[in-house]
Amino acid sequence: MYFDKIPTVLTADELLDRSFRRATKKMREKPDKRHANEDFVRAITQATHDKLVSIIQSFPEFEELPPFYRDLCDILFGMDNLKKNLGMIGWAAKNVRDVGAGISRGMRWSDTQVERKRAVARIASIVHRADDALRYLNDVRNVLRDLPVISTDEFTIVVAGYPNVGKSSFIRLVSSGDPEVASYPFTTKGVIVGHRDAERRRRIQFIDTPGLLDRPDEERNVIEKQALNALVYVADIVMFILDASENCGYSIEAQIKLREEIESIISVPMVTVVNKSDMKSMEGYYNMSTTTKEGVDEVLAELLRLREEMKEEEIVDLRSELPVPEMRRHGARLDDPTSNF
Repeated sequence: MYFDKIPTVLTADELLDRSFRRATKKMREKPDKRHANEDFVRAITQATHDKLVSIIQSFPEFEELPPFYRDLCDILFGMDNLKKNLGMIGWAAKNVRDVGAGISRGMRWSDTQVERKRAVARIASIVHRADDALRYLNDVRNVLRDLPVISTDEFTIVVAGYPNVGKSSFIRLVSSGDPEVASYPFTTKGVIVGHRDAERRRRIQFIDTPGLLDRPDEERNVIEKQALNALVYVADIVMFILDASENCGYSIEAQIKLREEIESIISVPMVTVVNKSDMKSMEGYYNMSTTTKEGVDEVLAELLRLREEMKEEEIVDLRSELPVPEMRRHGARLDDPTSNF
């Protein structure tokens, strides 16, 4: 996973406290005390600079992330904002290094005790100017570590539809996912992932998206944009769930309109399923009830059938990809002793 190893980002005071303790410990280990103050300034400069740089390095290169995660980070935080705050940490690291090095070089010709205090004050001032960025990046870190692990190597079925149509219920029935299920809209507060074992230790990945609303992109909230992000980048099949009973709170016309919108932005197969068929079903669609479980197996079977069909289309005869030997192109045989090849 790209984010699970990001350590806690310290506040300015916590970072300075650790740097001071590290520098003090190094000073105690030095037998020669003649240049103690100069060495202390060098030590605290190095410790602070290294810690700031390690914070930057602990975050991934956002531009190099897979499209799903890159767009998700942009949705959640804004890529420009992320770069701005990481840049602030870089600014602090550079200035700590420059200020500390400059003061330590001049300490041999001045009052070292006074210069030592001045160096500590300057370094602390620089780090405190970056405190807001440090706190912001720790908040980002906490969110990133909780993001679901989306595998780009597994066959992925994305389940979409209006809020409260039964997406989470279906995922819970057919996979290892255990999303919260309740009878109110926007139960799902983020992208939830479940898995189902398949042949040869392969797995099928189900992604339960937040409820999508049929309104312009600029009016959609963060949760809705996460769902569209998943649909566009990771789906091999999209399963769209309708609630013909309209018990979800949205008309069937609005639901069908949303289905058509999603169909227009994806390039993968879409399976439309009517849930809550124990209340009302619709002809021309697969019908199921995640409450009674009637029809769920049939829907799953259709999804698995499509998966097998898509797998067969991807099979390539490797022999056709091999270069044709020159002698065969000229009609020569490998076992012909008269051949010059």
